[in-house]
Amino acid sequence: MKKHIVINVAGKVQGVFYRASTKAVADQLGVKGIVRNQPDGSVYIEAEAEPGILEMFVEWCNEGPEKAHVTAVSTAEAELKNYRNFEVVKK
Repeated sequence: MKKHIVINVAGKVQGVFYRASTKAVADQLGVKGIVRNQPDGSVYIEAEAEPGILEMFVEWCNEGPEKAHVTAVSTAEAELKNYRNFEVVKK
């Protein structure tokens, strides 16, 4: 059964290929959703997948790409939106 979670990632996560890396990992795991930068310097992610896959995805979000420095990750469950793919949203 698919779940939808909202993930907020804080730290040095902009300008370090965080969004592109997130998309690559999401595609690899089969996670659907979106990722975008927030004005406050954090990264916002909506992710949909099986619970076990979301766990692995959130684990990756805590690490991020090589140059990122993640200080906090929060997750919350939300309503399923049935995304078709994983997209980097550019403002």
